[in-house]
Amino acid sequence: MDQNNKPEKIRCDACPVMCYIAEGKSGACDRYANKNGQIIRLDPLVILNKCIENGMKIKPFLNENWDGKIIPDKDIFITAIGSGTTYPDYKPAPFIFNRKIDNIDFVTIVTEAIFSYCGVKIKVDTDRHIGSERDIVRYNGESVGHVMTSEYGSQMMSLGGVDHLTGSSKIEGKMTCEVIMNLCNKEAVELTIDNGSKIIVQAGKPPIINDVKENKMRVGCGSATVGMFASQWRGLVDEVVIVDDHITAVVSEHQAGKVLGWESTGISINGRRSTPGRYFQVANPGSGWGGTDITDPLTILKSWNEKKGAKPGLSLLMVSTTGEEYSYYILDEKLIPQKQPFPNKLVDTVKLIEENCEPALCTVLFVGGAGGSLRSGVTKNPVKLTKSIQNKKTELTSGGAFPYIWPGGGITFMVNVLDMPENAFGYVPTPAIVAPLEFTLTKENYQNLGGHVDDIRTIKDIFLNGGEYGKDKKVLEDD
Repeated sequence: MDQNNKPEKIRCDACPVMCYIAEGKSGACDRYANKNGQIIRLDPLVILNKCIENGMKIKPFLNENWDGKIIPDKDIFITAIGSGTTYPDYKPAPFIFNRKIDNIDFVTIVTEAIFSYCGVKIKVDTDRHIGSERDIVRYNGESVGHVMTSEYGSQMMSLGGVDHLTGSSKIEGKMTCEVIMNLCNKEAVELTIDNGSKIIVQAGKPPIINDVKENKMRVGCGSATVGMFASQWRGLVDEVVIVDDHITAVVSEHQAGKVLGWESTGISINGRRSTPGRYFQVANPGSGWGGTDITDPLTILKSWNEKKGAKPGLSLLMVSTTGEEYSYYILDEKLIPQKQPFPNKLVDTVKLIEENCEPALCTVLFVGGAGGSLRSGVTKNPVKLTKSIQNKKTELTSGGAFPYIWPGGGITFMVNVLDMPENAFGYVPTPAIVAPLEFTLTKENYQNLGGHVDDIRTIKDIFLNGGEYGKDKKVLEDD
């Protein structure tokens, strides 16, 4: 074939990579393609259809399959998923549409925003030690984040951020972008933590730590567990120890036990005594009992004191904060605990702890900072949009989900990916994450913001003309 007769490649301007794309091919991001000499968006536009009889449904925007029936404006919400971007930023957003709700004119502006300043915060429900604070988290061997502070019954991680995406090596940026996108699209990813664990994380699913699936999130620390269940053990056993990496508790010394009239047993615990019946640092963090590194709970006990109540025949229950590990002992003549068959009278009390433990899950929150560039797709004066959001005159959503908006300057938001439709996130090879944003406000306020009012379209127009990227649109009037 004559080289001069080859179809001409055309340039896509949907992101800073500016791919040259041949006919029938897609760009590096697999989101845009050359069809008949025009750049088009490959993924469908996602529309939320709120019908009273069917609840909330998510359906793809496929112009050729539309049956021509117009759904009332108030039941339709066009998301930014599949809409396209505003890059190179001077352009209006891909879809700016008008609808009436309770006879008030609203405008919604949708765009797929390109984020370099973004990441995910991950909450992993487990007592198991996955790594120490500030330990590096790796994906496919590359540094993509770090372990954060532990929270009540959970371990926290922070992945991504501009330093990992663009401030290090090319492969680190690529792996960071990949892991953020996969996590946000609710896929399972395997992470390794320096000096810590291997962990499989997936939004809404139990974590798998060192090939073991977590089932329960602890009901509370050892002290809280005593406070909740001490009355259940009164009269059934002489002493109870709740083993916990945070606060290990001893019923006979604890205030809850004192209120119930619990007698002293002469027990003595390793670790640093905080307040009566509450002990810190009884063992190192780990994947054993109560998030410690022990498999034998007796290792946290010192010698028993006969002068303070220890005596042969004294019974002891040791249990973890999830109720998953438990043992029963009797002191022998030398005041040494000897393990015994677990008595039926205590089975229900241990089950009660476990029943009060919630399922262990992974939570993935996308965090992004919406910069000035994408805001210009909404208004010619971007700072006014920021102030309008801060003043709650403009409602921000992400794929139809309501995020938490951080106080202070700029538009920094955090959204639970489980609240969003499937495959809501993409990427560009710069590398950066592509996430949906929708801005909704009254038409009057939009005009006051200096918005792109000449580009407002009706829902009917969007249904009729589809959402090809870069195509001129005719603004149609409602019937």
